[in-house]
Amino acid sequence: MANIRYVKVADKKEAAEVVLERMREELAGGLEVLGLATGSTMEPIYAAWADSNLDFSRVISFNLDEYVGLGADNPNSYAWFMNHHLFSKKPFKETNIPDGTSGDLEEECEEYEARLRDAGIDLQFLGVGENGHIAFNEPGTPFTSITHLTQLTESTLGVNSQYFEDRSEIPETALTMGISSILSAKKIILIAFGEKKRHALEQLIKGKETTKYPITALLSHPDVTIITDLDGIK
Repeated sequence: MANIRYVKVADKKEAAEVVLERMREELAGGLEVLGLATGSTMEPIYAAWADSNLDFSRVISFNLDEYVGLGADNPNSYAWFMNHHLFSKKPFKETNIPDGTSGDLEEECEEYEARLRDAGIDLQFLGVGENGHIAFNEPGTPFTSITHLTQLTESTLGVNSQYFEDRSEIPETALTMGISSILSAKKIILIAFGEKKRHALEQLIKGKETTKYPITALLSHPDVTIITDLDGIK
């Protein structure tokens, strides 16, 4: 698959170094709009950016998703995560995160999709779920999907429960960029660590697109880089 480049790293520290150098290149090349992800995979990445001399003051960012019902002051919200790990340390020209507290979630999705389409994402960062989801596009999500309200699966809720003191506090719905929204980015970098992500990556290697594994939508994208610590993934 000529469109997908695999980069093997020893650990998260090396991955952060690789991504840091890639960001230097992208910014020097005129990157203006950056798609961002959340979660533990991104923490060392953002820590490296925060400790660097990277300048994001001319960059507009769009985040992949947000839980419904959690405001930016909630430590479990992705808005809080981004402010804590990156935005409070590195100023951006503009930041965009779906508003999960909006009184009209459908309208929020439409407006968010319109903004990101107008801006045009130069580079999008992604993680992948154990069940193959990208952003919060769960198995079965059409590849034509745009920003939408989604119901989270038991698999995703189970994995994400580690971040909540009480599982009952986990929102069961979220706003997420759709698969089509993600594929509109000029370049994509997906980062995956640990054996729990092997099954999802193996579906990509098989080279067959299927909505059962949303990650396989990346097969149709012209410029994807996969960064992983897993052996035998190429």
